[in-house]
Amino acid sequence: MNTPIVQLLVLAGIAIFLILRLRSVLGTRDGFEKPKAPAPANRSDRRPDFEVIEGGPDLDITDHVSEGSPAAEALAQMKRADPAFNVGEFLGGARGAYEMILMGFENGDIEDLRDFLSPEVYESFEEVIEQRRQQGLTIEASFAGVREMTLVDATFDEASRRGEVTVKYVGELTQVVKNAAGEVIEGSATSVTKQKDVWTYGRIMGSDDPNWQLVATDE
Repeated sequence: MNTPIVQLLVLAGIAIFLILRLRSVLGTRDGFEKPKAPAPANRSDRRPDFEVIEGGPDLDITDHVSEGSPAAEALAQMKRADPAFNVGEFLGGARGAYEMILMGFENGDIEDLRDFLSPEVYESFEEVIEQRRQQGLTIEASFAGVREMTLVDATFDEASRRGEVTVKYVGELTQVVKNAAGEVIEGSATSVTKQKDVWTYGRIMGSDDPNWQLVATDE
């Protein structure tokens, strides 16, 4: 057999082997094939893009307090006692509560705030408001916003299931104090001042009442 023919047969055999090998790995495609459509996003057997690691840090907690701190452990206990409790959502509510309670106190109208104040805090607010009335003082205040808000502490009592969360605020507002004659004796309607407060909210975790109450105030 001529050498060129032998070479052609060898090359043909190699080509056939390569084709069969490629088919076993890639499969066969005749002409142009549309790519397979991706599986529907709502398939029940679709694997999640990530997996939650058992025992990993709870970002809802560690985003606000240091991991392993007493406050972090207290928040974790609150969540175990009340699975509906969410730290981020609590802080969102605490932001709104700050404006509502602060403005109610400044403007001397706290009757509608009873559900959000402990009896002790309500009584202390009421006393201050009454003292203003007796002195003929009125306050005109306007809330400008919360400049800073930080969760600074949290505690949980297992026996009573009572959780308490302390929040530090730096608010901004305008405030004018007037005497009985309507004269301005303090503040300015155009000058924004900072108001710093440290408030503690409390609640029995898992109770039917979803409201947190302001139980202590400090600066």
